[in-house]
Amino acid sequence: MAQITLLDGGMGQELIARSGDEPTPLWATRVMIDHPGLVQAVHEDYFAAGASVATTNTYSVLRDRLQGFGLEPWFQALHARALAEAHEARARAGYAQTGRGIIAGSMGPLGASYRPDLTPPVAESTAAYAEKARLLAPYCDVILLETISSLGLAEGALAGATVGGIPVWLSVSVDDHDGSRLRSGEAVADLAPLIARFGPAAVLANCSVPEAMAAALQVIRGFDLPFGAYANGFTHISGNFLKNAPTVKELTHRHDLTPEKYTAFALDWVAMGATIIGGCCEVGPAHIRHLAGALREKGHQIL
Repeated sequence: MAQITLLDGGMGQELIARSGDEPTPLWATRVMIDHPGLVQAVHEDYFAAGASVATTNTYSVLRDRLQGFGLEPWFQALHARALAEAHEARARAGYAQTGRGIIAGSMGPLGASYRPDLTPPVAESTAAYAEKARLLAPYCDVILLETISSLGLAEGALAGATVGGIPVWLSVSVDDHDGSRLRSGEAVADLAPLIARFGPAAVLANCSVPEAMAAALQVIRGFDLPFGAYANGFTHISGNFLKNAPTVKELTHRHDLTPEKYTAFALDWVAMGATIIGGCCEVGPAHIRHLAGALREKGHQIL
């Protein structure tokens, strides 16, 4: 039986749903500003569901996202708020005293999610991620690079994240119809030189449909590192969402992806050797709770 690091589920979509606010291009960042304490409440619910990781609400706290909304001066303060709410949730779960409860410092893609065409030059992205790494690393156990959809962005993200001096997990978003390819169309296998160069502690796939993950993991497990997946619950990434400054109103959640169905996908990933699993957008506490129970029933240990 395996030792499993159980990630939490999606943060941004959960925040939108709980806030009742209309979504904005600032997504989870806007909700965190307008509803202090709500991020902590979501973290607490994921810990209560059985998750062993709190992924900080810093995915979209990026200077290129804050520009144009008058919030770039808040860059450091927003990181501090997200970190504080994650740590408070871990303390309230009793994990701070036991050594459990990983704090994963989230770094999302520059430009926009699912938009490899907006990938900046490597030197530019390296500097941006290095700045975030220096803010996150002193207060996190790992840095989690999320929804990376091109080789160029992976290079800049890894180069920047490593300056933090803590383990880095690289997570890529793959084509919903061909999980062996990044959303850029580049082969997942072509990450190999970057992985050898920068030495991430784990490689994952995220924020693609669960049906695409097996093909991605078939490639990723060949990198001989801890690996895993956390899928989303969207029907697809619509063309309107790929336009400039979209909101998540352009995305549709699946009604068929019940906790039971999601768990079946995740257990298949574990059968392939995955040891880091969880959920992304539209995968909530109920999914994680059901997955945790199923893992324990099968004799797996949740770290």
